[in-house]
Amino acid sequence: MNAVRLLPLMLAFGAGAAAAADPPLLIPVVALPEAPTVDGNTSEWGSAGWVKVPIKPSVAAADRAKLGLEPDDKNVTGSLTLQLKVGVFQDRVFMALRWPDDAADVEYKGWEWTGAKYVESNKRDDMIALRFDMGGDFDRSMLSGKNYKVDLWLWSAARTNPAGLAEDWTHLLSVKPIDDAAEYEVKGVGTVYIKKLRDAGSPIFKALRAPKEKGAARAPSFEIMTNASGSVADVAAKGVWKAGSWNLEFARKMNTGNTDDLAFKSGLKVQGQIAVFNRGADENKSVSEPLLFDFSAVK
Repeated sequence: MNAVRLLPLMLAFGAGAAAAADPPLLIPVVALPEAPTVDGNTSEWGSAGWVKVPIKPSVAAADRAKLGLEPDDKNVTGSLTLQLKVGVFQDRVFMALRWPDDAADVEYKGWEWTGAKYVESNKRDDMIALRFDMGGDFDRSMLSGKNYKVDLWLWSAARTNPAGLAEDWTHLLSVKPIDDAAEYEVKGVGTVYIKKLRDAGSPIFKALRAPKEKGAARAPSFEIMTNASGSVADVAAKGVWKAGSWNLEFARKMNTGNTDDLAFKSGLKVQGQIAVFNRGADENKSVSEPLLFDFSAVK
C-alpha cells in the first residue's frame, strides 16, 4: 500500500456527501440529426437547449476557514457557469461544453535550466474531467467513504488536446483495502482507498526525463504519442479557446465493447460529475454537483 495521506476534509471531487441534498441536475440526451464535427467549434450545436451547470470550489472559502483549513490559493478556477449539451447520432454519443477562462493555459510542467541543472517548472495546463457512475454507491466526493467505481474522461489543453483525444481512466473508491491504491485518512470516515487505472492501450503522451546536459533554456517534460490506441484513447476530444472561453467537444462510441468503459444505451439514466481545472491539478479544481445524464429520448 502507499503511504497514508492525512486529510481533515473531503477535498477530492467534492467536499462531502452531506452537502449534496438536492437531486442531481438533469442533463437530457437528445437524438442529433447529424454527427457534429469534434473540432471545438460549438456553434453547430445551436443556441437552444444548453444546460447551465454551476461549478464551484469543492470547499467554499468561508467553510475552509471554519474548518481550520488553509486557503486553497492554487485553485484559481473559482465559481463559474458551464454550459453543456449532450446528444447521440447513430452509435456515438457527443458532448459539447463551454465555460469561461481568462486565458488559454497550454503549457504543462517542462524542464527549465536554473544555472546548474534542469528543474521541473510549476506550469499547469487547463483541464476538464467528466466521470460517470459504473456501479456501487456513487457520491459527489471521492473521499466520502462510499464504495463505487467511475469511468473518467480527462482532457488537458497541453497533453491531450493536440492529439484530438481525452485520456480514459477507471477510478475505484473503497473503504476496503485495494492493492497498490492511494490511502487517505479522512476525519470521521477512516481510511479511504483510491485506485486510478489508465484504461488499456497505448497512451496519448509519455513523460520525458530532464536532459542530462545543458541545452535550450526550456525542454519538454512530455511527448505526444502518434500511436495512441485502445481503450485509453477511445474518447475523441477537441477544445478551442476563444474570447475568454473554452469550447470543447467529446465523442465516443455508445458501447465500446471494453470492460473498462461505461456502456451508454437507450433509456439509461446515469449519474456523473464535472471538474474544471484552470491551470490546476489534483484538488485544485472546482466541481459540479452530481448530474443525471438521461438517455430516455434516444432510440
